Amino acid sequence: MEPLYKPEGVEERWQRTWEEEGLYNAEADDPRETFVICLPPPNVTDRLHMGHALNASCQDALIRLHRQRGFNALWQPGYDHAGIALQNVMVRRLAAEGIDYRELGREAFVERCRAFIRDYGGQIMGQLRSLGASLDYRRQRFTMDDEYTRAVMRFFVHLAGKGYLYRATRIVNWCPGCQSTVSDLEVDHLEVDDTLTWIRYPLADGSGHVTIATVRPPTMLADVAVAVHPDDERYKALVGKEAIVGLLIALERYARRDEAAAKRELARQQRLVALIADGLSGRPDR
Repeated sequence: MEPLYKPEGVEERWQRTWEEEGLYNAEADDPRETFVICLPPPNVTDRLHMGHALNASCQDALIRLHRQRGFNALWQPGYDHAGIALQNVMVRRLAAEGIDYRELGREAFVERCRAFIRDYGGQIMGQLRSLGASLDYRRQRFTMDDEYTRAVMRFFVHLAGKGYLYRATRIVNWCPGCQSTVSDLEVDHLEVDDTLTWIRYPLADGSGHVTIATVRPPTMLADVAVAVHPDDERYKALVGKEAIVGLLIALERYARRDEAAAKRELARQQRLVALIADGLSGRPDR
């Protein structure tokens, strides 16, 4: 007898035996009460870590307990495509081979991704087996599988029919590198000290002005409207009035008289905007 326990071979053999005997299986037509846990699908872009092991151990304990209590217990395995992360990994891998993913084409790029997924997905399931996780491995799913996609779409339609989902215009996080939107979870927020600039827009009727505070004064050239709260006593008199973007009016007047003068004025106004952006002018008392 070996003086030390060596799990290599022993645990792997028993895990294979128990899977072959169907001890982890759950059947849809089983009349017993059901108990289901869906394994939070790990990202296919990397191997499992200690957090996955802890999470899986807790779920395994629960699923085995309910099997012993006579439930038709299903522990559903799967892994996630992690779209943005997977694309970044594949773009780097292709770049290392001297290939621009944009020149590769969509179909070839997707096939490369699927080959990577087959490799890493198999490693993830192998790691779970090494942990002794009693998942129903016959039901393994990937979030881009056709069956999975149909189930998700059906459930989303079901939720929309109940009014739990809605479609509307929202501000999104745009990734210029991926040319796609990303979730809030994938954005690193950075707090910076910036200069707050005050800009006065004269009212068209000459009755005064409205002051706007901004950290992006160069965008004033594209301003088309000013919004105020209609119930704020400070701004009630402004509702319905028109304001003027002074820089554009000045340029228009110059352009009517002299094109060269208009260009000089444009350059001057651009320098002014740059000064404002640097916080060198634009105080509310000026």
